Amino acid sequence: MDAFYASVEQRDDPTLRGKPVAVGGGHRGVVAAASYEARKFGVRSAMPSVTAKRRCPDLIFVKPRFDVYRGVSQQIRAIFADYTDLIEPLALDEAYLDVTEDRKGLGTAKAIAEEIRARIKAETGLTASAGVSYCKFIAKLASDQNKPDGLCVIPPHKGPAFVATLPVKRFHGVGPVTAAKMERLGILTGADMAAWPLEQLEAHFGSSGRWYWRIARGIDEREVKSDRPYKSVSAERTFDVDYLTEEDLRREVERVAGLAWQRIERSGVKGRTVTLKVKYADFTQITRSKSFTTPLTGKVSFEAAGQALLDLILPVPKGVRLLGLGLHSIVDPDVEAPKQLGLEI
Repeated sequence: MDAFYASVEQRDDPTLRGKPVAVGGGHRGVVAAASYEARKFGVRSAMPSVTAKRRCPDLIFVKPRFDVYRGVSQQIRAIFADYTDLIEPLALDEAYLDVTEDRKGLGTAKAIAEEIRARIKAETGLTASAGVSYCKFIAKLASDQNKPDGLCVIPPHKGPAFVATLPVKRFHGVGPVTAAKMERLGILTGADMAAWPLEQLEAHFGSSGRWYWRIARGIDEREVKSDRPYKSVSAERTFDVDYLTEEDLRREVERVAGLAWQRIERSGVKGRTVTLKVKYADFTQITRSKSFTTPLTGKVSFEAAGQALLDLILPVPKGVRLLGLGLHSIVDPDVEAPKQLGLEI
């Protein structure tokens, strides 16, 4: 979907159309999504709202309505289901589809993508962009190629050449830190990456080196998995003021634990690791984790683990602007959990 959260807000409020809009924000928050009008000024998701406002003085902040976004996402997922059962969601606004079966007999994957995009526009009033290709890696790259409201088709014989022209910082799985390291090594494009022998990539990037070697050649054999599991479930809060006292921080851990546990219960997952995320007033960030031999069974245990992690950083050296708490090491939800807190590893 194109600027999904912001586009939903502009759809539902005509006074926002054509204007720079940011979902989220507030004077202490961050941008959750930005309209294309805002992106022209360099406003991006995860940007502090004060920075966004500085870049775009006319920026309009809108409070997020996640229930609405989830509802629209379900509408779109229902459209997908008319064409294939093999749907792998990446987020509320993005998914992989395997349309090999061609359930409607449209003839080509391009025709299927065009019909899906037309239906999304007709049924939701929103635009979507699609990447059509023979593997997930290139399909994802192609989906960003002609945004917004675009379609890009990369057939198999053009895959390696397409990858060769793109900057590596656009590659899925290459984050900012890795991209910076690659730049220092002279790897700026897919062509640069493809010129490196496998052994050298593995020497510099460990087990990820083989993945980089393969995608530089347009090779990705991962299947579309309709039962893609959760990797983690979490919640976080940015505060209106910086907190320093133990009393304030413990209260906020309790609050964020409650928010996170609501999401955990909705998702139906179970996990063995609790992670506390702390962002200080100067935007430096740390995490602390605690793992158990068996999954946690309730909010009380989850919050207790969070409070124990808070103990590890008290007293805090500077003001805290954000706290987050998450459940990781997700296990099969069908495995029966014990009725007590697991043993710490």
